[in-house]
Amino acid sequence: MRYGFTEDQERFRADVRKALRSAEVRAAVAEATAADGVEPDQRPLYRLLGGLGLLAVHWPAEFGGAGRPLTDAAIVAEELVRAGVPDTLHVNTIQIVGQFLLMAGDDEQKRRHLPALARGERFASVLYTEPDAGSDLGALRTVAEPDGDGYRITGTKVFSLKTRFVHHGLCAARTTPGAGKYQGISLFLVDLAAPGVTVSVIPGVSDEQFHQVDLDAVPVSGADLIGPRDQGWPLLNEALAIERTGLDYFLKAEHWLDAALETLLDREADHYLEQIGRWDGALAADHVLAWEVLTGLAAGRVDPVAAAVAKYHSSELAQSIAIWAAGLPDARQRAGRTRAAVTLDSAYREAPGLTLSAGTSEVMLQIMATAFDSIGQERR
Repeated sequence: MRYGFTEDQERFRADVRKALRSAEVRAAVAEATAADGVEPDQRPLYRLLGGLGLLAVHWPAEFGGAGRPLTDAAIVAEELVRAGVPDTLHVNTIQIVGQFLLMAGDDEQKRRHLPALARGERFASVLYTEPDAGSDLGALRTVAEPDGDGYRITGTKVFSLKTRFVHHGLCAARTTPGAGKYQGISLFLVDLAAPGVTVSVIPGVSDEQFHQVDLDAVPVSGADLIGPRDQGWPLLNEALAIERTGLDYFLKAEHWLDAALETLLDREADHYLEQIGRWDGALAADHVLAWEVLTGLAAGRVDPVAAAVAKYHSSELAQSIAIWAAGLPDARQRAGRTRAAVTLDSAYREAPGLTLSAGTSEVMLQIMATAFDSIGQERR
């Protein structure tokens, strides 16, 4: 288990911070920050970050990266959030879809898509969840029917973020209906500008809008099938484990606690000193959990149980801090429309979804319980 960073990592972090402190980046961050309920177009900011080589530092150079370790990509992710960069486009495009292409795509698919993603010129979203499937992806009903050398995909996906700003959707669909709940599923990279795609907003209270994506016989080529046909379920499980490092939720929790402390007067902070200390200790533990998963991934180890622990702890912690901050007496009202107050207001509206996205807390507990039960049976 790691508790510190190497000298090379600290130097790299300092370089990233310096780049993010430039006037150009700070101005672009300000333009990309949501205000008064309006969700801005953040793509210009990401094109700037892509030009600086900060979006996909761990990808091989031939695919637009810098060939650095995965742990350096996590350092960049930390510094992006701490510099105020909205993280959803980065999480979806680079950490989820791009990482999935690195893991399961063939060389032609990687050459075709990854460099543009790394430059911030194109973006991607995730099309897994369906209205009647929820966290059980084995219940998905979207189908991909053979059509010549390709397929036509029909179905409905929900709760997709930034979809109206992105170009591709990583879509799970059934290529062999009736094969079994977890069999006959394949994964495709769908062009969201293709005929038959309709993107609509799902009303909600958070700053970031969720979208519904209706797919009506959407054409995809055989070259858009990611991984082997009908073998999507094990790939989905591995992709979700890679997604569940907990780092993104830890960074939200850290940011929200900092904002809460900004709204407190010194005498009030003294009153909450014990609770603040507990939050700080929980954040330190959370950071260790996330980095334990990350260092495992960097070494080529995918541990679904460790990922479930990290995701559960970090999302529950972030949600708890947001709710606690919202209950501080008069702090949000006294702070008015300061940056900290706006952050806490946004956090309160975003927090309920954290224990649902990327797998509900109940699913994470089930993964842990199943693993511990198996260990117990082996010992007996």
